[in-house]
Amino acid sequence: MPSPFPGMDPYLEGSLCTTLHHSLGTEIVRQLAPKLRPRYVALPVERFVMDLSGGVSLTTASVYPDVGIAEAQRHAPGPAEATTVSAPLRLPTVMPEAVPHVRVEIRETRQRQLVTVIEILSPTNKRGEGRREYVTERQWLLRSAVHLMEVDLLRTGERVPMQQPLPQASYFVLLSDAVAAWVEGHLRTAGLRH
Repeated sequence: MPSPFPGMDPYLEGSLCTTLHHSLGTEIVRQLAPKLRPRYVALPVERFVMDLSGGVSLTTASVYPDVGIAEAQRHAPGPAEATTVSAPLRLPTVMPEAVPHVRVEIRETRQRQLVTVIEILSPTNKRGEGRREYVTERQWLLRSAVHLMEVDLLRTGERVPMQQPLPQASYFVLLSDAVAAWVEGHLRTAGLRH
């Protein structure tokens, strides 16, 4: 059955996003590879981001409890104060899971130097610790000589930081200045821009 929603499939913003990442990353590599040869190679690169659904966070700091539970002794000598404590409540907790991310790296073939990163944003790039990690990596890429293209097909989550607010739109493809100049030059060479 076709999607009842126009545009992108909203179900891909949920648990199927990792499928989209792999499929889109693979298709980008497949279409770019013949155009880049022999000077460059396009590679799908997988990395993992630890994600906690539901906004739960974990800490590794030491925790000292305010209350302890000890087994009662049946024949304690002398008077003793006793307090009845109900059985501990046992509930499952949310554990972090490794969410795969696929991005496309374009490398120069001789020395394998990184030239361009095509990042397909996922829900974990746009919230919590995954967002902080991505923004840090993004800042490093923007300060380097590496070109950066970001494909944001998600309507939910926090957009990447920009100097000026982004216009109202559902989807974005963002190019760093270096990439925009490269694309402009190739379009001009092909006679598509004046």
